[in-house]
Amino acid sequence: MDGTAFFLLRLNDHIQYLRKIQATLDGKGDFRGTDFHACKLGTWLYGAGPAEAAAAGPEAAALFDSLIEPHQRFHQASHEAIARQEAGDPAGSRAAVTEMMTLSATLVDTLLALDKAAKG
Repeated sequence: MDGTAFFLLRLNDHIQYLRKIQATLDGKGDFRGTDFHACKLGTWLYGAGPAEAAAAGPEAAALFDSLIEPHQRFHQASHEAIARQEAGDPAGSRAAVTEMMTLSATLVDTLLALDKAAKG
């Protein structure tokens, strides 16, 4: 398996999820999000991910471990953003979106670093 393409696929999974959440927040969709275990990235994180990252080397394994907490927090923030918006709390929703975007940047950076580590 081409490890480089593999980690970029996980990055794409995350970006697609983020786009669906943003569409809902923009009133252009009805995606409610999922539990952090159930999205495509989460399925990988709690499934084949540890072994695949370990196979890419110790740096990749360490990077993999650093994905878990921000990924969970990203899902919490995305649910909070939708809930606050629906409760008529635009400021609260904006704050949750800011946190969501910050965590998303962390996830993207880490997945790109995994891609780089997989290249050797």
